[in-house]
Amino acid sequence: CCVLFDFLDCVADLKGKEIKRAALNELVESVATSRGVLIEPLYPEAIKMISVNIFRTLPPSENPEFDPEEDEPALEASWPHLQLVYEFFLRFLESPDFQPSLAKRYVDQKFVLQLLELFDSEDPREREYLKTILHRVYGKLLGLRAYIRKQINNIFLRFIYETERFNGVAELLEILGSIINGFALPLKSEHKQFLVRVLIPLHTAKSLSIFHAQIIRGLLRYWPKTCTQKEVMFLGEIEEILDVIEPSQFIRVQEPLFKQIAACISSPHFQVAERALYFWNNEYILSLIEENCQVILPLVFGTLYRVSKEHWNQTIISLIYNVLKTFMEMNSKLFDDLTASYKVEKQNDVKQKNKVILKYIKLKNVPELGVTCKYEDIITRNTSICNVI
Repeated sequence: CCVLFDFLDCVADLKGKEIKRAALNELVESVATSRGVLIEPLYPEAIKMISVNIFRTLPPSENPEFDPEEDEPALEASWPHLQLVYEFFLRFLESPDFQPSLAKRYVDQKFVLQLLELFDSEDPREREYLKTILHRVYGKLLGLRAYIRKQINNIFLRFIYETERFNGVAELLEILGSIINGFALPLKSEHKQFLVRVLIPLHTAKSLSIFHAQIIRGLLRYWPKTCTQKEVMFLGEIEEILDVIEPSQFIRVQEPLFKQIAACISSPHFQVAERALYFWNNEYILSLIEENCQVILPLVFGTLYRVSKEHWNQTIISLIYNVLKTFMEMNSKLFDDLTASYKVEKQNDVKQKNKVILKYIKLKNVPELGVTCKYEDIITRNTSICNVI
């Protein structure tokens, strides 16, 4: 498995390539299904085989102006073997028999640094494997955690202030999202410095569109629950990001994003609701909404309709009417269908509530009708009545 083959020549050494592929498949199957195979002598051999196969000098980009959103990536020719090596490494790390105390002798700082350099691969399949593997290494080998954070920090700093290109920024941000989620409170000063010196300056990068989706998902994950001032600030940052986001990135976040926007529209605090409704005043965002109206309108329609009848602030009601009118002009058939289904749903809710109230009234009258069962017993047996009371 340590023999490398030339995949640029499709017909060269086909037998050898097939033998190696079969051997790698057997290794993956063995680690995934067998117990007790990860014995101590296997660790150096496994890490050596992984290193020989995955660590290589990445070829220079054929397109210096490569745009992941517009251009087709250059796929790794040796992927039939490389994928199996990555799969073996992943199963190796996830095995119940994996012993960090043995692995740390071979998965060291040099190994991690080479692993991080591979994140610049143009092949998204390779970056996806690397993302999962680095996350497992971070979780299993505690002694490498600070070093991994430091090297990710260095990659981002080079990206911001020197190269302005690195293919794996989005994947590294996803890993950081999980890492940051596990930080203990209060935060250490190094973590605060990372926010100020690295994460915030990432917004200045020309290729910000590559990782817009990760930033928006991060904001949605930590959305303020009680501080309306923070909610307004978050909505402002979301709008700034949406102003330059690529349509393909927008599609990736539209559902969780507009569920949150709908929640903001229904906020009793008029500044939060007003800031959310101002999204429909932005021409570019409006064009994105129009392109994806079939998905977005059902997410926000019920909230818009309900709040238009219930909100205490007249300005909010006027803004909602404008948004509803805009949606009606975008897709009148979908708008009419949602209006009809919403009204039917509300009528059914009213009927159901009336049934519950009627049952309650009847139960209240039970003693007067001479029924011997106790009122308290009836309430205990009927949880729906209990909820109404």
